[in-house]
Amino acid sequence: MDDTRLLELAGRAAGENYGPDNNPLDRDDLALRLAVKIGMEFAADDEATHCAFAYARVRGAGDSHIFEPVVDDPCKAMRRAIVRAAAALGVTS
Repeated sequence: MDDTRLLELAGRAAGENYGPDNNPLDRDDLALRLAVKIGMEFAADDEATHCAFAYARVRGAGDSHIFEPVVDDPCKAMRRAIVRAAAALGVTS
């Protein structure tokens, strides 16, 4: 799925319109606002594998986990995990 579609679906889940100037994939503050708005749980690593992974789970949406590997920027990975989890929720709304 491309970033445009991810943003569209995440926006649907949060009741927001995301785009180039309002992009939670690029801005920590918007990603955090998105996570809080939809009641998301997230953590910066995966304790089960002791690997550096971003993790996000949406409460009330089953036991859906999104893992995003950290390549060079842990904040970028966390933002993407949050947006991907929100997009998964947006698919069902």
